[in-house]
Amino acid sequence: MGALWPIRPLISVSLLARAGAPIRSFKAGEIIFRHGDPAEELYIVKSGKVEIRLGNRLLDTLSELSIFGEMALIDHSPRSATVVAATDATIVPVDEKQFLFLVSRTPHFALNVMRVLAQRLRTTNSVID
Repeated sequence: MGALWPIRPLISVSLLARAGAPIRSFKAGEIIFRHGDPAEELYIVKSGKVEIRLGNRLLDTLSELSIFGEMALIDHSPRSATVVAATDATIVPVDEKQFLFLVSRTPHFALNVMRVLAQRLRTTNSVID
């Protein structure tokens, strides 16, 4: 399914650093967050790969500059899936304040996040149909 969600936000790591975004590292197999966890950040994969899982089902594998967890900034509902580091990975969490900073500096970032949401919704709808 990885090819179904190829849209990536165009954002520089230096801009993320100016927004105050920390960088987190995970070893292969480590859980980044679990289905049902509280959600307040989206994440950008700086390096490595992560897997999106629901139960035992692999939904997608995301690589460098992909985003995940973006619904957290929209509705603050619990996580809808589990994300695991498929390889050693470095990710950048982006909270609402940082997101607003990024959008003010690079408006296309918000458009790309909306494109990711729309593409994932279409993919989900195609699976249901």
